[in-house]
Amino acid sequence: MTGRYVVHVPFTAPDQDAARRTARLLARTLGQQPQVDQAEATVSAEDDQIVQSRLFCDRLLGAGRRCALRAEHEVPCASVELDR
Repeated sequence: MTGRYVVHVPFTAPDQDAARRTARLLARTLGQQPQVDQAEATVSAEDDQIVQSRLFCDRLLGAGRRCALRAEHEVPCASVELDR
């Protein structure tokens, strides 16, 4: 039976915005691997890991497409084909 697992990789950043940019870069890079679900990526402060902030919008748009923009985007959702 195959399960889902979460990897926690601590890194330093000067503020939350920089942490989110770094985490999005890591998620997109690792998301090239089929076993990685970058759409579910979140970031949290090391001392408050219960409060997680989603990195990508990931809104379902229909026809096997999801929004691929950052979670806090202000423009209309943009879709990408799901390849898994």
